[in-house]
Amino acid sequence: MFENLSLKIEKAFKNLKGQGRISEINVAETVKEIRRALVDADVNYKIAKDFTDEVKAKALGQNVLTSVSPGQLLTKIVNDELRDLLGGEQKDINITGAPAIILIAGLQGSGKTTFSGKLAKYIRSKGRNPLLVACDVYRPAAIEQLKVLGESINTDVYTETENKNPVEIAQNAIKYAKEHNNNVIIVDTAGRLSIDEEMMNEIYNIKLALKPSEILFVVDAMTGQDAVNTAKNFNDRLDFDGVVLSKMDGDTRGGAALSIKSIINKPIKFVSNGEKLDALDVFYPERMASRILGMGDVVSLVERAQSVYDEEEAKRLNKKISKNDFDFDDFLGQLQQIKKMGNIKDLMAMIPGVGNKIKDLDVDENSFKGIECLIQSMTPSERKNPEILNASRKNRIVKGSGKSIQDLNKLLTQFSDMKKMMKNMNNLKVRR
Repeated sequence: MFENLSLKIEKAFKNLKGQGRISEINVAETVKEIRRALVDADVNYKIAKDFTDEVKAKALGQNVLTSVSPGQLLTKIVNDELRDLLGGEQKDINITGAPAIILIAGLQGSGKTTFSGKLAKYIRSKGRNPLLVACDVYRPAAIEQLKVLGESINTDVYTETENKNPVEIAQNAIKYAKEHNNNVIIVDTAGRLSIDEEMMNEIYNIKLALKPSEILFVVDAMTGQDAVNTAKNFNDRLDFDGVVLSKMDGDTRGGAALSIKSIINKPIKFVSNGEKLDALDVFYPERMASRILGMGDVVSLVERAQSVYDEEEAKRLNKKISKNDFDFDDFLGQLQQIKKMGNIKDLMAMIPGVGNKIKDLDVDENSFKGIECLIQSMTPSERKNPEILNASRKNRIVKGSGKSIQDLNKLLTQFSDMKKMMKNMNNLKVRR
């Protein structure tokens, strides 16, 4: 996400490296490169020009403190302007009402149904009881897809296979929700083109009938400026409350995210990455600005860690480590916790200073699978006491896991080294 833009902006700041003061010449060179980077990222040219003009005006209007370099000052100014360009402050979705109704709209293939499932899981994590409603009566697979998503997250799904009137289906779903104590209704609608007047009238009628507390427009971030133009057309008709950028993990240049607030004056509320149902992030303009400038996003990283953190499990592990009793079952549990946090490369990019350094790094999301297969091929006693692994046991494990003896020996060595390190750290604590 934003990798190319981030890299080009970083290069632009190199114009100020070693400069002792801000001058009209070095600022002009830097903002010119930033403007070019924004346009290359498919940001509307007028927005890019207004942005860099504002940066230039603020930079030339400030004196550089002796403790702050010109590069640091301009980075701060660009960071503040990027935050404002992306929306300024984070905006929550409105889930007030009895029940609250969230209407999902967007183009065909934009990822509405997948997002609906992700949103339902997110809302469940907030202690609410959502109901997914299948109002895409034109694509039979959409109804089945929503059922599968609902089942995977233990969430009710309301469908009517014979009824082809989405307004009636949605109204019946409200009655069902009230009877079954569902306090949030998420209505997944059919994808439509803004030039299709009949389909646009249909979703407008759904809006009038439901009076939703929140309307979210899902847009494919990979379509760049086209996404912004489409959002404007939909907003003129629906006056939606917020935008969801989907497919941000794909080959996207970021133009939609950087242009959409300026053109339609509606906030981005969520960013959707990939197909996994936990791959949904609340959109924070300030954090995204920091990530674009290569400053990481430690707050989001900590929040992801906290979302999978189990306090009781942590206490149990701490006791085992203190007794040097950490085994392969504990190790496997920790691997699975890390995987729950999301895409590994995305997590690494949240660490300050790491973002652009891993741009071309090929991080295999299945890299943990080999380790998991090896551990899962061990017996309970082998996981607890790996020192009992002789040649015949090792051969059985590698046959069961599909890995090699070298892979198993490497894992055993790394695990032994890790236990030694834990023991040494524990001894240091005791001495203190």
